Amino acid sequence: MDLIQALVLGIVQGLTEFIPVSSSAHLVLAPWVLGWPDPGLAFDTVLHLGTLVGLLVYFWRDIPPLIAAFFSSLLRRGAWNARSGGRLAEPYSRVAWAIVIGSLPAGAIGLAFQDFFERLFSSEFAVGIFLLITALILVVSERLGRRVRAIEQITWLDALLIGVAQAAAIAPGLSRSGATIAAGLGRGLRRDDAARFSFLLSIPAIAAAGFLQLLDLVRDGRFSAELPLMAAGFFTAALSGYLCIRFLLSFLRRGRLYVFAGYCALVGGAVLLVSALG
Repeated sequence: MDLIQALVLGIVQGLTEFIPVSSSAHLVLAPWVLGWPDPGLAFDTVLHLGTLVGLLVYFWRDIPPLIAAFFSSLLRRGAWNARSGGRLAEPYSRVAWAIVIGSLPAGAIGLAFQDFFERLFSSEFAVGIFLLITALILVVSERLGRRVRAIEQITWLDALLIGVAQAAAIAPGLSRSGATIAAGLGRGLRRDDAARFSFLLSIPAIAAAGFLQLLDLVRDGRFSAELPLMAAGFFTAALSGYLCIRFLLSFLRRGRLYVFAGYCALVGGAVLLVSALG
């Protein structure tokens, strides 16, 4: 892999991590289509850490109050009770606990089925199938979602079901943001609030998976040798990811998910066709 490939893949990761079209699918398909060598799981991990930085920069005003509200809620009862005291902190504590609860399924399923999901990354056919599933999920959520509740009204059951959707989206081609936004819509959240919670929920998942893989990379002694290319991909993923978050949250205040469903259906169908033709 050379510098141009690292920069292009960083941009691809940043643009597709938060738009519901599956970044993992595009990181599999881009080298396949362009005839580039597989960048490897370690490089993919660094790109995800880049988008994590984009997330942290965008939500830097929200994260400290969420952390403070979480710990303060441990000292009082009723984090999920609308009548509980501390009304200014209460919406933050609900969201903070929702992030904790929603992060549990991905951690459990990811650890239990890590080898299975890693094998899927070598199958373009599987990616095509999961892209079609993503398209279907987005269409169904738009048709059936009520879109009446704000993120501050999220419940523990909402968080758990959205977390299960995030866990399922470990598979390449099944968009993490698409699955979690669709689950949020299915639970009655407004589009932009479902996306906002989806992005906040991704912070622990990306951080945990990314740093575990990074430790393995350092222990294998490959980190210093690949550092320049990884740094290039990291910074382009961070910048493009930040810009993508701003775009999508603005778009979803009025726009619908059908355009992303159509894209996933077209790409997924094309991948299956090419795979079938050898």
